[in-house]
Amino acid sequence: MSATGEILRSYRAPRKVMRRLLAALEVDDRPEARLMVYLLAGCLIIFAGQVPGLAAMPLEQSDAPPREALLGITFFGWLFVWPLIFYLLAALSHLVARLLGASGSFRDARAALFWTVLAVSPLMLLRGMVETSFGAGKQLMAIDFVVGLAFCALWSISLLEAERAPTR
Repeated sequence: MSATGEILRSYRAPRKVMRRLLAALEVDDRPEARLMVYLLAGCLIIFAGQVPGLAAMPLEQSDAPPREALLGITFFGWLFVWPLIFYLLAALSHLVARLLGASGSFRDARAALFWTVLAVSPLMLLRGMVETSFGAGKQLMAIDFVVGLAFCALWSISLLEAERAPTR
């Protein structure tokens, strides 16, 4: 199963993709490593989608930070801070699901969220192109809405499927 093919299938049949992912994690000898790769690849693609907007940002004020600093801070944020936040968010979502009677595991909740980050990351590349082409405006607001809607929909569907999985 190629990741790019599964990302495209996630928009058509997210439940099937999540079931396949969970089944693959069962037979994988290092499932946590696979999940970490999904998360870091998604975060790296999201960062890449923000680079054109950061590079085009006007820095005319005398106290504005250098462009390299903005890129470095954004890189650090997406590859070191956001993964920690996503781990925390996955744990919290699993605890809430457990309170509601779900039977999945923490790993299944991580799989749902980390896969969603990777699946939505190409839309963030599209967002970067729209930001660079049109700037802030209605087009950027529309793509932000689409990205947010896609993230919420894919994550909720994936989490529902993951939390139905039997506990290990």
